[in-house]
Amino acid sequence: MTSVLVVEDEPQLVRALEINLRARQYEVAAAPDGATALRLAIDGSPDIVLMDLGLPDIDGIEVIRRLRSWSRVPIVVVSARRTSEEKVEALDAGADDYLTKPFSMAELVARLRAAARRVEPAAPADDICLIATEDFTVDLLGKRVRRRGSDVRLTATEWQLLEVLVRRRGRTIGQEELLKEVWGDSFTTRSNQLRVHMARLRRKLEGDPVHPRHFITFPGVGYRFEV
Repeated sequence: MTSVLVVEDEPQLVRALEINLRARQYEVAAAPDGATALRLAIDGSPDIVLMDLGLPDIDGIEVIRRLRSWSRVPIVVVSARRTSEEKVEALDAGADDYLTKPFSMAELVARLRAAARRVEPAAPADDICLIATEDFTVDLLGKRVRRRGSDVRLTATEWQLLEVLVRRRGRTIGQEELLKEVWGDSFTTRSNQLRVHMARLRRKLEGDPVHPRHFITFPGVGYRFEV
């Protein structure tokens, strides 16, 4: 099922969208404000974001910019703002499409289908066991890392952190999600340790740890592994 994150602060409209989209076999999550939208975008990795611009905390244009700083998810704006300048601003910020309120459900669903078609499906991460970068290789099956022809010794925690990032390569993982994956129930006390372990992975594997190419930090958001 295609998952849609509805970012809208009008409860009646949210309810109508949830009913109609679920009836058409979409999986729906809803966010009433920008901060919640950004959190759900990180934790839930939706296939499409349906975005209102008039949000109570962060303007929708700014939410789009923040999403675009780390995500390629299709963004369809649904807004009462009608001027061409406002539409251009949203599209320049990174929106893929713009639909003006009021709208028909048939047109909205057609826009969602078009947005979904533009996304190239990613190969399942678990189908590939050997990941090679210019600086090092990761053998997920053999639980082994090699750099410049030699094995790299990692601690159990460093390997677990590396494995989570590599298996979800190209995806930004929120700090809270990463903490839960690696440290489980004690994650709330480990935020400093997460930064320490990321720094150690960079020192061991990056060609230039000060300017990392593979272990990317998105301040206030999370981390992403790039090949």
